[in-house]
Amino acid sequence: MNAPFPSLRADLRADFPGLVTAEGKPWHYLDSGATAQKPQAVIDATVRAMGADYATVHRGVYGRSAEMTLAFEAARRRVARFIGGQEAEIVFVRGATEAINLVAQTWGAANLRAGDRVLLSVLEHHSNIVPWQLLAQRTGFAIDVCPLTEDGRIDLDAAEAMLTPAHKLVSLAHVSNVLGSVLDVARAASLAHAVGAKLLVDGCQAVPRLPVDVAALGCDFYVFSSHKLYGPTGIGALWARAEILDAMPPWQGGGAMIDRVAFEGTTFAPAPQRFEAGTPAIVEAIGLAAAIDYVDTIGLDAIHAHEARLVATLRSELRALNAVHLFGPDQSAGIVSFALEGVHPHDLGTILDEARGAFGPVAIRAGHHCAQPLMAHLGVPATARASFGLYNDESDIAALLAGIERTRRLFG
Repeated sequence: MNAPFPSLRADLRADFPGLVTAEGKPWHYLDSGATAQKPQAVIDATVRAMGADYATVHRGVYGRSAEMTLAFEAARRRVARFIGGQEAEIVFVRGATEAINLVAQTWGAANLRAGDRVLLSVLEHHSNIVPWQLLAQRTGFAIDVCPLTEDGRIDLDAAEAMLTPAHKLVSLAHVSNVLGSVLDVARAASLAHAVGAKLLVDGCQAVPRLPVDVAALGCDFYVFSSHKLYGPTGIGALWARAEILDAMPPWQGGGAMIDRVAFEGTTFAPAPQRFEAGTPAIVEAIGLAAAIDYVDTIGLDAIHAHEARLVATLRSELRALNAVHLFGPDQSAGIVSFALEGVHPHDLGTILDEARGAFGPVAIRAGHHCAQPLMAHLGVPATARASFGLYNDESDIAALLAGIERTRRLFG
């Protein structure tokens, strides 16, 4: 194997209290694609926000409420700056799933009709499939599915041939949560706009690994979740171009999203507040901002290079094992999916978790990864997935390989 990675701090792992077992031994966590561990800086920020600093936002006239409101809106500005957007273009949501549903039920309901078409791809997460299916059942538009290249990338040449003026939306993953393949977003935007369609990008797996600039990418909507970015659960962000967001109708009704309420009629707040009904996720927003600060101190370029080396090392080691089948491109972003011949991924995951030898337990994801159409395309019911975070190193790869070897022996 290669030498340790000089691009990241050697003691980064110590920032994450969750990376040890109850016995104080290393926990080889390789499931950051599902949810990332949290650094102490994020934990501290959320504890302060929930404790000594806590108050409601946007309502109170007392000092602490005003201070918390400033902190909450500063978190919105921090998110906007992180992805190259403007403050007024950021809507706080529970996560990327809610963000896509919000777009479907507001922009989609207002703009998609029978005779229109939406283009998705084979590798999409269920959260970027089901909301469009539900809306299509109500409005009658058609859904097309873009195929993949042989190495598991969204085939943009095929997309170009498929797109017509009937297409009003293209909705694609920036990074596949199963294969780690990276979309050329700028080209996808160009293709969509050439036929008058909008482009929505699911950035859940991209923002923890790749620098994102929505202006440079040229997309119209971008969504992501905090918990994959080393932040809290229960919050994420929808970015949309200001002119699109301003034209979208409200989705949920209640407090905070109104201008004036009367029984004769109600007027609504401007975007983004129009889409944030009720008391918002105050603590979570501050935790998300702290996570972004933490990631930025390390640098996404360094994180991506670090994870790319881990991916290359693991794929090389797995390729040397005759019993392992690899999925996806060699140049993937932080994710390696594979199958071990004669062993169901769930069995592998269970045995890895039970390891108590020299390396200790290993946590991977085993299943369909909320991507059942992709599993059907790959011809398997499930895969094993190792997904890296900035805290991983070669010891995690060594533990995984030792666990795979133990599993092979157990299964003969």
